[in-house]
Amino acid sequence: MTSSIPISFFPLTLSDFTVFHYQHRKGTQPLEAQYITKMDPATLFGHLKAAEPFFLLAGPNVIESEEHVMRMAKHIKIITSKFGIPLVFKSSFDKANRTSSKSFRGPGMVEGLKILEKVKIAYDIPIVTDVHESTQCEAVGRVADIIQIPAFLCRQTDLLVAAAKTGKIINIKKGQFCAPSVMTNSAEKVRLAGNPNVMVCERGTMFGYNDLIVDPRNLEWMREANCPVVADITHSLQQPAGKKLDGGGVASGGLRELIPCIARTAVAVGVDGIFMEVHDDPLNAPVDGPTQWPLRHLEELLEELVAISRVSKGKQQFNIDLTPFRE
Repeated sequence: MTSSIPISFFPLTLSDFTVFHYQHRKGTQPLEAQYITKMDPATLFGHLKAAEPFFLLAGPNVIESEEHVMRMAKHIKIITSKFGIPLVFKSSFDKANRTSSKSFRGPGMVEGLKILEKVKIAYDIPIVTDVHESTQCEAVGRVADIIQIPAFLCRQTDLLVAAAKTGKIINIKKGQFCAPSVMTNSAEKVRLAGNPNVMVCERGTMFGYNDLIVDPRNLEWMREANCPVVADITHSLQQPAGKKLDGGGVASGGLRELIPCIARTAVAVGVDGIFMEVHDDPLNAPVDGPTQWPLRHLEELLEELVAISRVSKGKQQFNIDLTPFRE
């Protein structure tokens, strides 16, 4: 693939949203979301495992306001429905692992869960959000359909067990410091706690002090965890925090222009799901702006990924015959 997607960073306008809504209302692509919010975890998990070409976990990094996440959920759903891609809406209520104490963290758990529940009901889409402490799991499990374990916490047994006991689907991000084999053990901790509904997520590997790389081999090796494999195509392109901000604090950078590259690779390899953070105005996003994909380019990127999935046999095992070749 040598083509590239020209990225525009101008925020979407009301007229842009009107076009999306009009196309959807007119039935240009009549596909609706396949999963209702009343679906039990085991059934939802089964549908996600069987999703073709892949399922999508997507949304803005953090809840900025109720109005913003409602708007984002509406238009991401419209776009994914065009391709029949199962959507799980993602946004965080608290960015507890920000580099600087002066950085924006979000509305907090109580207010954030109220907002996510409104999104879930209004647009009938499942929700994924992350937890950082065992004490958060019960409350988050009342709203979220998928509880996400952050990469830095992927080996924390008590957190994994507490999340598992909610009965909800658990998405474990692989630590940047971990070998892919570690995820087999993390997934097993969830299963031993009585929850078979677990998935693992690749989000890059430390390459020295100031970089992350994505090793496509991990997407294959992580299948040894015997569960769906997800590729985080946005966080995996983060650059360590180092940019000083006015008023103090630092911000992380990122290689947004390489998101299509990582996405194409992941889909060609045959991942079960794609995780990506999407924003309508990434240059002004309060968190991880440099690695959030512009909403105005989401449809274009997904269209290409669906096309790649149709010709790739990445989900099929390649049987290698090592017997001697004879004429």
